[in-house]
Amino acid sequence: MKVLFVASELAPFAKTGGLADVMAALPPYLHRAGHDVRVFVPLYDTVDTSNLPLVRTLEIDVPLGEHRYHITVFRGHDAPPTYFLYCPALFARGRLYTSHPDEHRRFLALAFGALLSCHELGFVPDVIHGHDWQAALLPMIVKSLFPRELRGTRTLLTIHNLNYQGSFPAAAGADTNLQPELFHQELLGAGRVNFLLQGILFADGISTVSPTYANEIQTAEHGAGLDGFLRARSSTVVGILNGVDYQEWSPERDRHIPHHYRPSDLGGKARNKQALLASLGLPHDPQVPVLGVVSRLVGQKGFGLFEPAMFDLLRRHRFQLVALGSGEPALEDLFSRLAQSFPQRVGFYKGFQNSLAHLIEAGADMFVMPSRYEPCGLNQLYSLRYGTVPIVHRTGGLADTVQQWSPRTGTGTGFVFAHHDQAGLSWAIEAALATYRDPAQWQRLMHNGMAQDFSWDTQGKLYELVYERLTR
Repeated sequence: MKVLFVASELAPFAKTGGLADVMAALPPYLHRAGHDVRVFVPLYDTVDTSNLPLVRTLEIDVPLGEHRYHITVFRGHDAPPTYFLYCPALFARGRLYTSHPDEHRRFLALAFGALLSCHELGFVPDVIHGHDWQAALLPMIVKSLFPRELRGTRTLLTIHNLNYQGSFPAAAGADTNLQPELFHQELLGAGRVNFLLQGILFADGISTVSPTYANEIQTAEHGAGLDGFLRARSSTVVGILNGVDYQEWSPERDRHIPHHYRPSDLGGKARNKQALLASLGLPHDPQVPVLGVVSRLVGQKGFGLFEPAMFDLLRRHRFQLVALGSGEPALEDLFSRLAQSFPQRVGFYKGFQNSLAHLIEAGADMFVMPSRYEPCGLNQLYSLRYGTVPIVHRTGGLADTVQQWSPRTGTGTGFVFAHHDQAGLSWAIEAALATYRDPAQWQRLMHNGMAQDFSWDTQGKLYELVYERLTR
């Protein structure tokens, strides 16, 4: 099959979240499986090109309404062919996303640039796989502007987070090169165009990044105003969990951690715990469990529950907390106050450091993810492989990947709280702390998690099935 991927992120070159990791793993899986895959992403000025061999491939002009942009297309690494669209007028902003008035044109140029490049390259895809609002107009563009050239092509829109929709003033519609009557008329009359909504209306297939999230976004609570449109297309909506690159995230081979380990020999995990605490200036006691956090510090992630629940838990129980992240000032301040209040028991690194993220996964005993909603989540999947027991809210991909521990049957992989409140979070953490005090049960729980398989070899096959269904 010929598959065209269009997205705004690709790890390690441009990343703010899980989309970048999917783009770094799914196309190579499909390439290895024998499919002809092409990937198109912007060449932002933030991309480090020093170790990225780029070959100038095409020069194209992209008209967007009254605007015209010249784009140089560079080809990067070969497995699969990846094309970077260079246009400083649009992508030299010092960051991936902006609130500038031309934000819609930045990613319209990506969509049109990918299609025009494929035309020049003689590549006619069977499936165009666009991601999030930045590529959501591709189905409309294909059906309306390329009906003859791409008459056999099917489109799949993957929604990684429904709350980011690409909503713009109605005047932005003129830059899409599409007729006004193709847009949702009631919304257009209210003075807006919504790129993600248009993708939902026109795509041949819709996917999101976990089965539970696929159901949740069809409800008023989690549908962000688009639930009715998704329910109307329910038969085409499918949830596929993101996979994990176990070459990068595996305690047996992780290049970022000082001590490797495996289920049959967990000694390295204890030594990583000691190294983790030392790196943050915290004392080490092998009997004291360590809770880990690696996250963007934003409201979605649920850390508001830590105030005052985590202060209360730290006063009443013996454990340590290590956290890595940045984001909203109020949440950064919350973690800073925790570290100040418990200087021997809480370590907080404000910002991001990849090696520390890996060391937290390898050295912590538990990993806390109290997200209000979580389309998929990746850190709980990393935690399972590292024997770091996840404590999660039952939502989205967290609900699909972490099963509540049962001491009676010895089954389950973590601790799951159903109600997103402080009582629920406290119950889950206290249940984990109680289980930690029973070494035999804790070892069983760790081994259960480490036996889980969320590799792309498993998840990628599900995308192949979706492509096959679309092109029948």
